[in-house]
Amino acid sequence: MYKILLTKALIVTTTQLTMILISVATVFLVLISIAIVKMYKLKAENKKLMQTNAFKDYEDSTEETPSGHLYGDN
Repeated sequence: MYKILLTKALIVTTTQLTMILISVATVFLVLISIAIVKMYKLKAENKKLMQTNAFKDYEDSTEETPSGHLYGDN
C-alpha cells in the first residue's frame, strides 16, 4: 500500500519536468545577466579610478618605498 502511494507521488510528467527546467533556466539567466551588468559597471568604475590623480600618487609612493622583503628582492 505504502509502496504504491510512494511511486505515484514520485511520478513527474513531461510537462511538469519541462516547466521546472524552464523556471530554473530563467532564474539562472537572470542571475547571469545581473552579473554581466555588474561586471561592466565595475569595469567602468575601475577605468575612471585609474585615470584619477589619486591612483598615480599612490603608484609613485609605492615605487619609492622598499619592497619590505627580509632578504631583499631575490
